[in-house]
Amino acid sequence: MPTSLMPTVKQTLTTPLIVSIGLMFCISLAGCGEKEKKHEAQQPSTIPTTASTNTPTKSSDQDDVYAMQSKIQPDFKKMQALGKQIFFDPALSASGKMSCASCHSPQSAFGPPNGRSVQLGGADMTEMGTRAVPSLRYQQNVPAFSEHHFDEDFDESVDQGAVGGHDWDGRAATTHAQSAMPLLSKYEMANRSQAEVVRKLRLAPYAAQFKDTFGKDALDDDDKAFKWTTLALEMYQQDPKEFYPYDSKYDEFLRGKVKLTKQEQHGLEVFNDPTKGNCASCHISRISNTGVFPAFSDFGLIAIGVPRNQELTVNHDPNFYDMGACGPDRTDLKEKTQYCGAFRTPSLRNVALRKTFFHNGKFHSLEQVIQFYSTRETNPEKWYTKNKDGSINQYDDLPKQYHGNINVDAPFNRKKGDKPVLNATEIRDMIAFLNTLTDGYVVKK
Repeated sequence: MPTSLMPTVKQTLTTPLIVSIGLMFCISLAGCGEKEKKHEAQQPSTIPTTASTNTPTKSSDQDDVYAMQSKIQPDFKKMQALGKQIFFDPALSASGKMSCASCHSPQSAFGPPNGRSVQLGGADMTEMGTRAVPSLRYQQNVPAFSEHHFDEDFDESVDQGAVGGHDWDGRAATTHAQSAMPLLSKYEMANRSQAEVVRKLRLAPYAAQFKDTFGKDALDDDDKAFKWTTLALEMYQQDPKEFYPYDSKYDEFLRGKVKLTKQEQHGLEVFNDPTKGNCASCHISRISNTGVFPAFSDFGLIAIGVPRNQELTVNHDPNFYDMGACGPDRTDLKEKTQYCGAFRTPSLRNVALRKTFFHNGKFHSLEQVIQFYSTRETNPEKWYTKNKDGSINQYDDLPKQYHGNINVDAPFNRKKGDKPVLNATEIRDMIAFLNTLTDGYVVKK
């Protein structure tokens, strides 16, 4: 996207860090397990642009949206205001009851409003989705998917492997491409076509606002009108106050305005420690070399062997597997079996507000999640189903021929019967630290 058409989105330091904090974060490489070719934690630098060192996945028929924008240069604030109207409008769904905000609740950091593994939607609001709802916050710097990512905020000479894209499998190159998906998904807003969405827009109380934003003929052509709709949704998600405020306690800590408690500090140390949580190797916790605040994700794709969630209707079929980047929802990588089981690393900002975790919503508390990381290899019987002979069906949500894709770096570098890498105190303190990532912290004067 032409950068001249977008506001600056980097959040940088406004207060110099004291030397001790700077040194601490220079060595914090830890995380959910280092991915292949992963040499340094990194923070993507800006909104994806058309000028990139990546080779992005095509975003189907959304590719000319930025060209449309560049041609008429609609007012940014008007697009944001229109996008907000669209985001909260349930009349755009087949049921008349579901809006974008139904799943991406502002009160839950634009994540799911409840503890369901997946949300219900469809024409009659009874269709069970196939994946957990991710938060829409801190997505402004997600790069388009590339199998060979080079990051300008770190060492541009280092190939960091498969990184980027929106959705759990990274198949949407842009936020507007991702915004099109729920409008048409049979599990969500369930419109049968783009034309059906546009017919509803022509009847919307903000139809005049739509034309004022994109031109008098903006709703005349179904294809163009649908694309304008997705662009408006993207621009709404570039509102920093709502979607990337950087106002958590941890942000204030980075600015030098507050101190972490002893428990929170210890939790951060365990989070960063490459021999303990090793979380920050994927969920970057430090400020980048160019001063960009961490998104707590490197946006890379990784397979960690999350257990199968039998609550999902789609999983009642024993032959069905959601294999992430290699299908079935994503199709362009289906022949590249090294990506089977890999999902994009989510941001951990506001993670303490969530009640459902991982792509399939298998777990419902941070304690469960961290215990899984700590004991996946040492106590697999806690997490996986059994075979008919009583043996453990480890990695039971991925066909056996792809088990070699599953990450075995720390904390997964142990074997059955070993002592778990984390104890109860370390888990408790990590949770205390993760609570500092919740937006809306007010510094006490």
